[in-house]
Amino acid sequence: MHFKWNYEPPTSEQQAAAKELGEKIGMSPILANLLIKRGIKTESAAKRFFRPMLNELIDPFLMNDMDVAVDRLNDAMGRKERIMVYGDYDVDGCTAVALVYKFLQQFYSNIEYYIPDRYDEGYGISKKALDYAAEKGIKLIIVLDCGIKAIDEIAYAKSLGIDFIICDHHVPDDELPNAVAILNPKREDSTYPFKDLCGCGVGFKFMQAFAKNNGIPFSRLIPLLDFCAVSIAADIVPIMGENRILAYHGLKQLNQSPSVGLKAIIDICGLTGREITMSDIVFKIGPRINASGRMQNGTEAVDLLVEKDLNKALAEANHINEYNEQRKDVDKQMTEEANQIVEKLENQKHHASIVLYDENWKKGVIGIVASRLTELYYRPTVVLTKFNGIATGSARSVAGYDVYDAIKSCRDLLENFGGHTYAVGLSLKIENIPEFRSRFQKYVMEHIQPEQTEATLDIDAVIDFKDVTKRLHNDLKKFAPHGPDNPKPLFCTRNVYDYGTSKVVGRQQEHIKLELVDSKSSNVLNGIAFGQSGSARYIKSKRSFDIVYTIEDNIYKRTEVQLQIEDIQPSEAES
Repeated sequence: MHFKWNYEPPTSEQQAAAKELGEKIGMSPILANLLIKRGIKTESAAKRFFRPMLNELIDPFLMNDMDVAVDRLNDAMGRKERIMVYGDYDVDGCTAVALVYKFLQQFYSNIEYYIPDRYDEGYGISKKALDYAAEKGIKLIIVLDCGIKAIDEIAYAKSLGIDFIICDHHVPDDELPNAVAILNPKREDSTYPFKDLCGCGVGFKFMQAFAKNNGIPFSRLIPLLDFCAVSIAADIVPIMGENRILAYHGLKQLNQSPSVGLKAIIDICGLTGREITMSDIVFKIGPRINASGRMQNGTEAVDLLVEKDLNKALAEANHINEYNEQRKDVDKQMTEEANQIVEKLENQKHHASIVLYDENWKKGVIGIVASRLTELYYRPTVVLTKFNGIATGSARSVAGYDVYDAIKSCRDLLENFGGHTYAVGLSLKIENIPEFRSRFQKYVMEHIQPEQTEATLDIDAVIDFKDVTKRLHNDLKKFAPHGPDNPKPLFCTRNVYDYGTSKVVGRQQEHIKLELVDSKSSNVLNGIAFGQSGSARYIKSKRSFDIVYTIEDNIYKRTEVQLQIEDIQPSEAES
C-alpha cells in the first residue's frame, strides 16, 4: 500500500509549551509535545493520563434512566423474578453478557443468559428469544450491545408481560423503544459526560450503579474489568476519557489475574508469560471470541467466559480455536473472491466507495471481508450476502469518515440498519441493491474529503537515531493503552542507510529485517518491515531513505529496542 505522510512541525508556541510541560513532569520535549497533541497541557492532566484512577470513573447515576434501571433490577430480585441477560453475538456483546451475568450471579441465582443465533435469529432481539423467555417465565430482560432500535420486539415483549432494560451504545433513532429504562450515552437527551462507551462499558456502569445502590464495595467489580479491556479493544472505541481508565485497569487485570475463561484463551493464543496489550486483544483474543458467533453460536463464547473450572475452560477454548481456524479459511477465500470482483471493476478507481454482493458468501464473515477491503482499497466498503431471502451485510469505514450517515441516507431502501461511525450492519431487499449501490456511492462521493481516501501516516515527531534510547522507549510505554484517539506514536527519521546486513525474511520472503544507521550518529538500530520486501532492492543500493516507525521491545534482546517500520520512501535528495 502507498502511504501519504502527514507531518505538521510544532509551532514555536507548541515547542515552548512542550519544553515547559516536559520540565514539570520530567520528560523530553519530544514526549511532552505528544501530550500536547492529545490535548493534555497541564501537569495534573498529564498525571491523570499516565495514572488513570478508578476513583475518577464517572458517577453512573449521571446516565439517563440509571436510577430507574437499578430500581427495576432491585424489584425483580426482591420479587424473585426470573431474569435473562441478553446480548449480541460479537465480542462486545459476549463480554457484556458475561460481565453482567457473572456479577449478578454472586447475589442472585434465578438468572440465565441468552445469545441469539446469527443464522437462525439474526442480529438484535428476536421473536424466538422472546417466546422462549415467556415460556420460561422470565419477567425482566437486560439487553446488552443491542436493542436501541427494537421498537416492535419490545412492544411484543410487553404484551407477554416482559420488561426490558436496554444497555446499548449504538446510535438511536428519533423514536426509542418502550423499555423500562434505556441506558445509552448516545441518546439525543443524554446528560452523561462521556459518549463513547462500548456495550460492555454500559453494562459495567449499570453494575457499578447497582453495587453503589446496594452497598456492595467497588472492589467486587474489579475482577470484571478484564472483560471491559477486551471489549474496548475489540470494538475499536476511543481510548480516552472513561474508556482509558477501564482499559488501563482492565489490561492490568488481564495480565495479573484474568478470569478463568480468558486465561484459557490466553493459553490457546500462546500469550502466556507475555505482557498482553490491546493489540494482542485485537488480533488474537478478540477473533477467537468472535469466531464462535461467526461460525456457530455465540453462546459457546459466553459459556467459556463465565466458566470457573480451568480444565473445562481449556477444552472449550480449544473448541473455539477450531472455529477460528475455520473462520480464517472462509475469510481468506471470500476476501480473494471479493478482490477479484473489485479488480474486474475497471472504473472502481473513480468511485469513492465499494459495494459488493454475492449470495454464496457466509454471513458471519462478511464484516471481516469488509474490513479487509477497506484496508486494501482505503474506501468505505459495504459487503452483502443473501440470507433468508434478503440481502444482509456489513459496512466499514476509513479514518475520519462517518459511514453510519451514508447508510442512513439510504434508509428508505433498507429493511433494517444500525451501528456507529465506522461499522454498520444493514439488510435490504435484493432487488434494491442496484439503487442502494448507486445512492450510497453518490452520497460518499459528495461527502468524503479527498484526504480521507488516501492511506495516511500521521507522524508525531521527526527524530534522529541518537534520540531513540531505552529511556525514551520506557517513557513511551506510559502512553499505553493505545487505540483510536490515542494511537501508538509514529516517528520519522530521514536519511537512513542500510548498515550492510539487512535481509529479506519470512516464509514467502515478504518481510525485511533491517540494521540501519542514520547520517547523524553511529547508532545501529534493528528494525522489521512487515510485508515491505518490495523496498529491499532500493535499501541494498546504498542510497539513503526515510522511514516512519513505532518503537517496540526487541523480543530477542530485551535490553534493546526495535523499530517496527510502517513505511519506507527514498530520501528527497535521492528521489
